[in-house]
This record gives sequence, structure tokens and C-alpha cells, in this order.
Amino acid sequence: MAPASSGADGLMVPVADEESAGFWEGTAAGELRMQVCTSCGRLRFPPRVMCPHCRSTGRAWRAVSGNGTVWSFVVPHPPLLAAYAELAPYNVIVVALDEDPALRIVGNLVASAGGAINEIDPGSIVIGEPVRVVFSPRRAPDGHDVCLPEWVRASR
Repeated sequence: MAPASSGADGLMVPVADEESAGFWEGTAAGELRMQVCTSCGRLRFPPRVMCPHCRSTGRAWRAVSGNGTVWSFVVPHPPLLAAYAELAPYNVIVVALDEDPALRIVGNLVASAGGAINEIDPGSIVIGEPVRVVFSPRRAPDGHDVCLPEWVRASR
């Protein structure tokens, strides 16, 4: 994925590049999209030029369900960047996607789309609990909006 820069609120906002553009176009449309190899059909994340499975450079984007489980999590504490220090402690979770548990994506567990990253008690997070993606708009330094994938608890 592309590097990040600080948004209007001081929080990090990713900057799309050529390889990740399809992912960010998907989040703007309310979809979680993964890169798929057009040769072997395997999904991959983060996006990259070559398939790590068959070494093909053929690629496309496919919407996935946005469902997964908490694979791991951490609770950052200061010292942190100033904007994050004000929010600490907060959670950062790693989600294993239902389509392929080897596909993992990082985000925050929130109560609802647009929620604060510190609104969930980190002590209540359970490895293996089901989650689903939601999207929260953020303002990038250049003035455009980017929709970040975040996660809410899901019942299945």
C-alpha cells in the first residue's frame, strides 16, 4: 500500500498509488476490494505487481464480503504521534478475511462507521470474534476524502 500522510485531524491518511488505486476506489464505493490474479484466481493483499503464488502480472480487483474474524490486536500507548496520543489507549486489530484467512487487513474496531478508534474497550476484544467492514471518510491533506476500512462486531 502507499505511504500515509497526516489528515486534517492529524491522524494518518493513506495516499493511493498505482497499485492500490483499485482498493481505494472500492472503499469510496462502500466495497472492500482485493486484488485477484487473473491467471491463478488467488486473492492477494496488500496489492502488488506480481502474484506471489504463480508469478503472473495479470491482475484485477474483486469485491469481497467484508466479513472476517479478529486474528490479532494491539493496544498502543504513548509515546505516540500527538494526534494519536490524545486517543490512547485505542485498538488496532488484524482481521482474517472469510474468503481466505491468509488475507489479513489492519484497522480499528469501532462501534459504528465513523466511530472513534478509542470507543471500544480493548479488554473486550476477543481473538476469533466475527467482524464486518464499515467505511469512515477522512480528509487528506490535499483536500480529497478517503474512506478508511474499519471494523464492527458482527453476529453470525
